Amino acid sequence: MGSCIICGTSVDGRICDLHEEDAVFEFRGTSPDQLSVGRYYRGSVDGFAEFGVFVDIGDSVTGLLHRSELDRRLDSLDWDSGDEVFVQVKNVRDNGNVDLGWSIRQSEREFRGVLVDDPDVGHSTLLEDEDEETTEAAEQSGNADGDEESPQSPEATSEDVDEPADDSAEAAVDADETSAGAVSQTGDADRVNGAGGTVGQGSDDATSDGTSAASTGGATAVVEADEQDATAAAEEAATEELSVVAVGTLDDHVGDDVRLEGEVVGIRQTSGPTVFELQDETGTVDCAAFVEAGVRAYPDVEEGDVARFEGEVRRRRGEIQVETAALTVLEADERDAVEQRLADALDDEARPEAVDPLTDDSTVDALSEDLVEVATHVRKAVLTDRPVIVRHANTADGYLAGSALERAALPLVTDQHRRSDAQYHYFDRRPLEGGVYDMDDATKDTTTMLDNRARHDETLPLFVFVAAGGTRESLDGFELLNVYGAPTVVIDDIDVDGAVTDAVDAVVSPSLADAPDTTATALAANVAAHVNDDVRDDLRHLPAVSVWEDTPQSYLDAASEAGYDETAVTQLREAVALEAYYQSYEDKRELITDLVFGDDEDDVGGLAGHVAEQFREKVDEEVSTARANLDVQTVGDSDIAVLDTDAFSHQYEFPPETLLLDELHREIRAEVDAVVGVATDTLYVRTDADVDLHELADAVAEAVPEGGVATRSVREGSIRYLAGEQSAVLDATLSTLSDDL
Repeated sequence: MGSCIICGTSVDGRICDLHEEDAVFEFRGTSPDQLSVGRYYRGSVDGFAEFGVFVDIGDSVTGLLHRSELDRRLDSLDWDSGDEVFVQVKNVRDNGNVDLGWSIRQSEREFRGVLVDDPDVGHSTLLEDEDEETTEAAEQSGNADGDEESPQSPEATSEDVDEPADDSAEAAVDADETSAGAVSQTGDADRVNGAGGTVGQGSDDATSDGTSAASTGGATAVVEADEQDATAAAEEAATEELSVVAVGTLDDHVGDDVRLEGEVVGIRQTSGPTVFELQDETGTVDCAAFVEAGVRAYPDVEEGDVARFEGEVRRRRGEIQVETAALTVLEADERDAVEQRLADALDDEARPEAVDPLTDDSTVDALSEDLVEVATHVRKAVLTDRPVIVRHANTADGYLAGSALERAALPLVTDQHRRSDAQYHYFDRRPLEGGVYDMDDATKDTTTMLDNRARHDETLPLFVFVAAGGTRESLDGFELLNVYGAPTVVIDDIDVDGAVTDAVDAVVSPSLADAPDTTATALAANVAAHVNDDVRDDLRHLPAVSVWEDTPQSYLDAASEAGYDETAVTQLREAVALEAYYQSYEDKRELITDLVFGDDEDDVGGLAGHVAEQFREKVDEEVSTARANLDVQTVGDSDIAVLDTDAFSHQYEFPPETLLLDELHREIRAEVDAVVGVATDTLYVRTDADVDLHELADAVAEAVPEGGVATRSVREGSIRYLAGEQSAVLDATLSTLSDDL
């Protein structure tokens, strides 16, 4: 007879029926009928099917973990063939089929022991005791031959005994030493446990009253201890002030009592201890606190608390763990000091090294500090498991800029997370109509992020607005995000409104540094190079691709060095512009990646060349029709070309009105001072003159007070109005525009 490793009850084996679920077994049998139903076993993934996962239990038996037993979708499992898993045997059928159940414990340390289930032996043994039992058997054999004196012989005094005197005591010590739940305390018997009482264990050798620690687990053996020495050790430990050490240095402190300070980022209750996951600026470590098997220690401690842990550093099954003796939640100044230390360390880690611009660019040079700040926000989000949502205009510039950030962030996300779907879970790119973040967009985003927080405990995302969000039309959307504290940054090439700068956490824009104009892609690509310098070679051609005319020579040179000549650059720009229009609300991640980063630069018949050919055919046809139907009006000293876009362009077909008017203006800018497109309730303005669209809309609204006139999108150059006032709004627009020109 032996003793249960958990409760000390006398049993034939190492564990009683009551506590079988607290241990995991390693199967050494050869037949399914040798398995014990209800037990948890260590297995390995053998293969996958539509209905579940096949798991090998030992070397000779395979069972099925049906998808109905899983706590998640089958396709979301990040298991590979051969991976170690932990399952419960639910049933062994007459035909030998084994039905398996899911175990929420997927690590050895979450069980209270690892035992060997060997049918040939007839009882279970501790895995780590197998060699010890063999050695003990040999020693006993030697004693029988008179080779040496048995430690249990009458001649052995209590002073010679260093271990418990019977099997029951040995089992209890094993439970204390091998379970993940045991808390060792070095001589201080008066430390307070998590439930507010006194921790009942002393050191591994003795408690302050001289009783073996094994006796708290049901053992009957008592070892002698020097009460005076134990008391002195306890007093010394109580008065000793522990120094705070970093989690990253715990390998150097195994066996030492230490103090740690950081944030509690996870709490899990095992059948033994409560395990707190503590994170400081150098890493994360598990801190096990034990009151009673399966009882929550320190029940008032919550995730997100900043706390101080004291305890002994141990290595259990190859991993560092702190056996917690005391835990204190920090408040007020102490909490603030730790939080500031963690924040500073995170900023230092997230802040990118100095990175050269992708090409010679005075605008990028002028905005270098802003670029670093925004890149730091993105890197910090990835490091802290905060999803990154990129919102960009549904234009070529928007898609190119968004894909640059995507190219930089995805490898970092993959390095940070093991989940196979991490690239979709922690990074998303969502196009915006007109580059305006209105209440409809903000409401969708807010609903999604709150749902993810409620269902998956997901941190609120970082929103990165690219070629979008720079003007006051987006303020309502930003304010909704601010209500919930979601961080936001803006990368935009147009004049960013001061109210927007105040509403978001960081901004990159030439207007804030009186720098020369450029594109949102040129800015975002340089931010991306700061986010992840490893992908800078993939980004060098993007600034040139984003410029529709008068491309800076430095941009073209960089593209050429990357393998893209002017023809390839033009084709790529037009191909992205065409694909940006279709399914404009979708990111089209794989298609855009194939276009922008595919090996197509030397193949004019490739994907970009094929799509660009469609772009040119459709645009040329529409522009030809538009030119034939222009109404050129002379207003004051200005010649303004007016196009009725409802009458002389195909609705809901490519190209959209904005792109058509851009192309038309580029062709006839030498003949007229401005181009105005008129739709049912929207008016578009194209001119090289310095015209403030907000001021233009305000002047027209004053002239036509019943017209409902307001700026729709500065990026689109559009003004909205009531359809019934179209004629009056057009006249007022032409008159005001003439004065500005």
